[in-house]
Amino acid sequence: MVTATALEERLLELAGSVPDPELPVLTLQELGVVRAVRLHGADTVEVDLTPTYTGCPAIEAMTVDIERVLRSHGMREVTVRTVLAPAWSTDDISAEGRRKLGEFGIAPPRVRRDTGPVPLSLGPTRTASADAEPVHCPHCGSADTELLSRFSSTACKALRRCLSCREPFDHFKEL
Repeated sequence: MVTATALEERLLELAGSVPDPELPVLTLQELGVVRAVRLHGADTVEVDLTPTYTGCPAIEAMTVDIERVLRSHGMREVTVRTVLAPAWSTDDISAEGRRKLGEFGIAPPRVRRDTGPVPLSLGPTRTASADAEPVHCPHCGSADTELLSRFSSTACKALRRCLSCREPFDHFKEL
């Protein structure tokens, strides 16, 4: 394992400070998509970026924003690599990111309690399993919510409604 230099740590912090283009309340660090920064000489840097899903349309905007920030801090050449393994998971969203999602009116993804492999079974699709934690309303906190649509303003969010306060809200889907 190679230890990051102080400059690499600073560049990682700068790249991570870029707001997500689809959820500007979160930084790329809080979203958990900036994975690594490597210096190649005094002013050449390579950044590993993992999209939330393979077809994420925001990856291009993220790349441009990271390049801009790092160039403004003295990097002449910036390469942003899309890294698909290990795959991003909603478990990568920081506690601060989850808090900010709730404050912004988006129910954060539920935290997975088991850290082992996720079992996969093929069969009819389900919107919720009987043992899953309820999705709480970010407005009033009620667990009495319903799914309105599997897709919302972005593919990574679902549209739900609170049955207590009747307000609709986005829910960041678990992956």
